[in-house]
Amino acid sequence: MAKPRKKTYRLQPNQIQPLATMHGACIASDMITCEGRKVGFMYRQKPDNGIDSGWRFMSGDESQDYMDDPDNHGLYDVNTIANYDPDIIPFLNAPIGTAYERQDGNGPLVEVHDFTPED
Repeated sequence: MAKPRKKTYRLQPNQIQPLATMHGACIASDMITCEGRKVGFMYRQKPDNGIDSGWRFMSGDESQDYMDDPDNHGLYDVNTIANYDPDIIPFLNAPIGTAYERQDGNGPLVEVHDFTPED
């Protein structure tokens, strides 16, 4: 069994500010936390457990192979991802089943109406 690689994060723990606290946990791609890219696609599914917010964050540049490798994702407090990209903050109270993306990979996040998160 391969040993998981050590990740180098763009932000250090002392750089994380309380921007969006009390939202629970989320899953985010290393493209955001290690590569420093903005959130390009975010969706909220039914939470997996009591601490899960249901939010999933990606840059939008991930390939299917990248997404299929669990080493390319991590479990984080939503506040941590808000520190990487504060643009997500206005949407964090959106209901389960909601998704947002950046048009053409940049610009503001806008609601997606043709995406249904998995349960």
